[in-house]
Amino acid sequence: MRKFSAAVLRLWVVPVVLAVWELSTRAMEQPFFPPPSKILATMGELWFSGSPATLFLTDEALGNFPHSVGRLLAGWVLSGVLGMTFGVAIGRSPLLYRFVDPIIQFGRALPPPALLPMFLAIFNTGTKMQVVTITFGVIWPVIFNAADGARHVDPLHLETARVFRFSRAQRLFRVILPSALPKIFAGLRLSLSLALILMVIAEFFSTEGIGYQLRLAQRGFQLPTMWGTVIIVGVLGYLLNQLFLLAERRALVWHSSARRNPA
Repeated sequence: MRKFSAAVLRLWVVPVVLAVWELSTRAMEQPFFPPPSKILATMGELWFSGSPATLFLTDEALGNFPHSVGRLLAGWVLSGVLGMTFGVAIGRSPLLYRFVDPIIQFGRALPPPALLPMFLAIFNTGTKMQVVTITFGVIWPVIFNAADGARHVDPLHLETARVFRFSRAQRLFRVILPSALPKIFAGLRLSLSLALILMVIAEFFSTEGIGYQLRLAQRGFQLPTMWGTVIIVGVLGYLLNQLFLLAERRALVWHSSARRNPA
């Protein structure tokens, strides 16, 4: 019953917020803050075509959505694979951690947007530059969380693996990685939101994508289009987060059961 009430409450929040937004923007009559009705109408013209019953993406949307989402996922997956591999390695090797920790702390402190001129000079504008920017910017939470998870594996689990004479590969895939997965997923979730931000920033220097569309609207003072693109980015981020949470619950169902029913 409580879950149903919470779901209904969340459902009603959206129209209430939209109504307040509509009334307040119409009362202010500020050209920089158009009402949501105007923004939604512009979004419909820009991104969708056809009747409400048969809604199709326009050529503008088809030229922006797939490229943007593809770059975002490519950078995020690449950072996830590299971050997990390197993070688990330094988490299990104190000597390696002492050697690379200053380098990691330095790289972590560098803001990715400040490195865009360097990436542009090396890779020029295009998909490669954007994927590299996203990968460099979002890899650090994955590394730190993977290292922390691998470092704090229950010693009793490792001792049991030694008693059963597990090989190194067996200890890694059957003991260390399962123990570190909750931390790894936390880093991946944080990096996913950062990847969305960096995707938009990197596409400011592109000739296609959602970020490019946002820059064009801002330069042309097309305020409803600009706000509509911002809303599209927010909806995309929300959907990606919900899909990730669904995957995380399925992957960590054993972890939730273990916490509810300790031995």
